[in-house]
Amino acid sequence: MSEQLNDEQLAEYEAKMAGDDYSNKAPRKAKQFWPSAKRLLGLLTPYKIALIFVFLMNAGSVLLAVWAPRVMGRAMDVIFSGAISRQLPEGTTAQQAVDGLRAAGQDRFADMAEAMDLNPGHGIDFDRLRSLILMVLALYVVASLLMWAQGAILNKLTMRAVFDLRERVQAKINHLPLSYFDSRQRGDVMSRTTNDVDNVQQALQQSLSSLFNALLTLVGIIIMMFSISWQLAFVALLAIPLTGAVMGVVGTRSQKQFVTQWKATGDLNGHVEEAFTGHDVATIFGRSEQIRAEFDERNEDLATAAQKAQFLANSMHPIMQFIGSLSYVAIAVLGGLKVASGKLTLGDATAFIQYSRQLNQPLGEVAGMMQMLQSGVASAERVFELLDAEEEEPEKTTATDAAGEGGVTQGLVEFDHVDFSYSPDTPLIQDLSLRVEPGQTAAIVGPTGAGKTTLVNLIMRFYEIDAGAIRLDGTDIRDLTRAELRSRIGMVLQDAVLFKGTIMENIRYGRLDATDEEVIAAARATYVDRFVRTLPDGYDTEIDQDGGSISAGERQLITIARAFLSQPGLLILDEATSSVDTRTEVLVQEAMNALRSNRTSFVIAHRLSTIRDADLIIVMQNGKIAEQGTHEELLARRGTYFELNQSQFSEEA
Repeated sequence: MSEQLNDEQLAEYEAKMAGDDYSNKAPRKAKQFWPSAKRLLGLLTPYKIALIFVFLMNAGSVLLAVWAPRVMGRAMDVIFSGAISRQLPEGTTAQQAVDGLRAAGQDRFADMAEAMDLNPGHGIDFDRLRSLILMVLALYVVASLLMWAQGAILNKLTMRAVFDLRERVQAKINHLPLSYFDSRQRGDVMSRTTNDVDNVQQALQQSLSSLFNALLTLVGIIIMMFSISWQLAFVALLAIPLTGAVMGVVGTRSQKQFVTQWKATGDLNGHVEEAFTGHDVATIFGRSEQIRAEFDERNEDLATAAQKAQFLANSMHPIMQFIGSLSYVAIAVLGGLKVASGKLTLGDATAFIQYSRQLNQPLGEVAGMMQMLQSGVASAERVFELLDAEEEEPEKTTATDAAGEGGVTQGLVEFDHVDFSYSPDTPLIQDLSLRVEPGQTAAIVGPTGAGKTTLVNLIMRFYEIDAGAIRLDGTDIRDLTRAELRSRIGMVLQDAVLFKGTIMENIRYGRLDATDEEVIAAARATYVDRFVRTLPDGYDTEIDQDGGSISAGERQLITIARAFLSQPGLLILDEATSSVDTRTEVLVQEAMNALRSNRTSFVIAHRLSTIRDADLIIVMQNGKIAEQGTHEELLARRGTYFELNQSQFSEEA
């Protein structure tokens, strides 16, 4: 971008393009929770049949688990009734036994006995007790098996959904225009594609099933509580509005803090990447302490945001526990009175108390899972923003995959009254016309911000022109697919970009189906073979992404060999010698001369001495062609090119 816009234009362009970018602004508020959550759950839509089956198993598991305490209450009644029955005279009926207790003045005991299933003179019915206990065990075993099975299936579904999401994100990255990445920190984009997607996965895996299970359990417990005693149920349910109030207040604040946390994570990632990339420069200029201070500041921001988010999230559980304890005390007192008055059996009271204790668990789970879901939704919003970003302009329906006669690129390039601007308010290139004949070398020179790199970016269709046309061999490049157009163009950038792998693999990147012999031939033609032969492992030498094991000049030669192997019909060299020393520049120039042979070439260069032999020199100024001609012709005119040449000559002197 530094070669495309001046500082003022760049600032304005980035401000417009950044939009909702998280990199340079204070964290904005999250979108509405429910629409975002609905879209997040929509990731599972392709698996809705399996998801319905999972939910049915979950519902079955909850039903069995909720029914078990009621059966256990019946077992308690069998034990208690048996113990009381044994103390009553045999041969009497249950009603006679109750009447006898009343006659003896034991009214409260009589009320309790009246609610029991008494069999005077007999003890505990162990056969019935055994069957009830076995039933409880069976209910819990089947419920656990169903829960395990649905968890295993749901885990597979969510992993598949996240896999699909990653695929969509990767595909989206490949369809985003260059302007999207120019206006955003790479660290923030990486954070959206890695950290945020991981957080979405965690939210779907852990919160979806648990939240559904907790809600079903909550409903089931409430139904069972009302079936035992509606008065006790109302007392127990007083905890729910209190819980809702806590979730409404604390949960909303927590969600905002999670958004801030993930924004801070993106900022920190961007700074770390920048620090690693520019480590050498920072060391040279003594800026290590400044970078460390910036890291500490951003790390502090992240720590503060994470601390606030986690504090709010973790504070919900003890609050829920306190509310549940208050509810338990009230239920125990009122339930005891009901048992004493005969309005409730001891088994039902035991079951109800167990339900009341279980009520706190799903309430706490709902609160905790909502926090996790809110964090996941905050991350999902960032991922969705990436997926919703405007893509490259769609290909024309008539776009073809053939250029030139028989699909062979001759190399005729024409700019026909081309207009282009990064921002509608700031025109850059206006009414530019240019013709470069097949086989010619066209050098583009001019001051910083003149539009040199913009010109070649338009040829590559990294940006779309606003008006006019650019033609390759007489065909408008918009009538070709981007893939076909770019497959016919070789580009050597100012920064030599290599990938982790061997030297052989990095050269073969230019044409993946090339044989080893073709790769070595390209290396020989571009002088790579000279230094590769001196390496212990030769072409199998492993290099890292930055090519740290070899010099800058050698890295540049490898990129030239890569372009040579692709055999492009059109060649673009963007400041390809600016980062190498003068001695290495000679070798690089020879390699580029071999690469330019018999093909149309565009060369962007600051060193005018490297393009004196160009067939056409184009002098750019303020987005327009100020002059064009050969080296001798332009010097004779004593215009802009002459001034640039004199300026460089003076600096070199």
